[in-house]
Order: sequence, then structure tokens, then C-alpha cells
Amino acid sequence: MPADTNILDNPPVDGGELIRFDKVTKRFGDTTVLDGLDFRVDSGRHVTLIGPSGSGKTTILRLLMTLTRPDEGTITVAGDRLFPAPGKQVREVRKKIGMVFQQFNLFPNMSVLRNVTEAPVTVLGLSRDEAEERARGLLDLVGLADKCDQRPGRLSGGQQQRVAIARALAMRPRILLLDEVTSALDPELVAGVLDVLRDIARTTDITMLCVTHEMNFARDISDQVLMFDSGHVIESGPPEKIFGDPEHERTREFLGAVL
Repeated sequence: MPADTNILDNPPVDGGELIRFDKVTKRFGDTTVLDGLDFRVDSGRHVTLIGPSGSGKTTILRLLMTLTRPDEGTITVAGDRLFPAPGKQVREVRKKIGMVFQQFNLFPNMSVLRNVTEAPVTVLGLSRDEAEERARGLLDLVGLADKCDQRPGRLSGGQQQRVAIARALAMRPRILLLDEVTSALDPELVAGVLDVLRDIARTTDITMLCVTHEMNFARDISDQVLMFDSGHVIESGPPEKIFGDPEHERTREFLGAVL
């Protein structure tokens, strides 16, 4: 189903740089997950990160969500410092970013509608009526208009993940982060979730940063694909180049294993 950009109501896209990592290093114990990473994403672009497990892809998303902090380097979003920065500034920058996780993380004691409206009301200060009107539009967008009053436990995994997508979009983010959003789903439920995300990617200008092992999905939605290995970007380019004629031997090995 085509996305309604009036429902999404995201800030205008200027095509300029939106995300910047400068010499970002992240360690977990003795393991260096990101090693002096320089990384850029322009406004309105759809960028997919691929590579083996442990190569640092999800850590990039967690840093942008402020779920973890870098050990070294700086992160900037829309010209504002995310790290290092005072707590108030971090909270303001963080409002520009939405994320859909591997696990749905819905509130089981709340209805689907309340799951989508809770953050816009408490964080953005929207009225309950305004938040509900927007939430109903987003639930229609993801094909769940008839599930507003259901509890998440009564939905399939694919339906719960579509609620999570609607919840992320309800915050009107400039950036949508997608972290292996189909990895917890049964195979027959994957297509419905990916179709929703394809529609959003094709019909809106929201900036998307995606970690996935679904290579056909990455090929469909991406303006740019980055191959990660050992905390570094080893190859970057449009999907037709990365998937059709990769230059780096490690990229060829990885794609040969997953395709």
C-alpha cells in the first residue's frame, strides 16, 4: 500500500549531511567494535549496512539511539552534537531519531493504539486526540487499522513488528533506524513487514539507516550499501555495484555466503 506522506509529516529534506561520525571508536572490554570510524549519511538517503555478525553495524544504530556511548570521537545529527554533549542537548537530538528493533518491545498491558500514542503524548507533548488521529493513520498505513483496540499478545509477530514501525514513525523522526527487523519473525511473516518498509522507502523522503541480512530487501530500498568488517567500512557504493560487481574480496566472500 502506498504511504501517505501527510500522515508521516516528517521535516523537509534538504539533501545535505544529516549524520556524521568522526573518528568514532567503541570498545566492549578488550574487543574494539568500531575503530576510528568516519561515516556520513545525507538527508533523505536510504543506507544499508551489511557484513558479518560482530562487524559493528548494530553498534552504529545503538550509538545513534544513545543506548551506548562512544569511547572516542564525535557524532553529529543535523548539525547538532550528539556525543559528546550536555544531557539536555542529547535528549533534543535524540527526538529526531526513531528505531525499530529486532524484538518488538511493545507494552503488553496497553492496546495497540496506546502503544503508538504514548511517546508522542509524553515526549512530544501532543494532545491525546492529536496523537490518536495520527496513530490511526499510521496503523492504517501499516495495514492494522482494525487492530487499534487489541493487545499486542493477540497479534502475530509480523503484526507486532508493524505496530513497532508505526510507533517509531509516530514520533515524526528525521531518521528511521532499522535493526534486523525481520530476524525474530517466522519466515512466512517476513514479506509483509518488508513490503511496508519498501512502501515507506519508495514514497517518502525519510532518511533510513538499515542493518539487515535480507539482501534482496537491501537491493530494493538502498541508495547506498556499506560493507562492514572488523569495525571498518571496507566497501561502499550503490546496490547494483555492491551486489553486482563488488571490488573487495571480503565483500565477495560475505555475499557468496548469504546470497
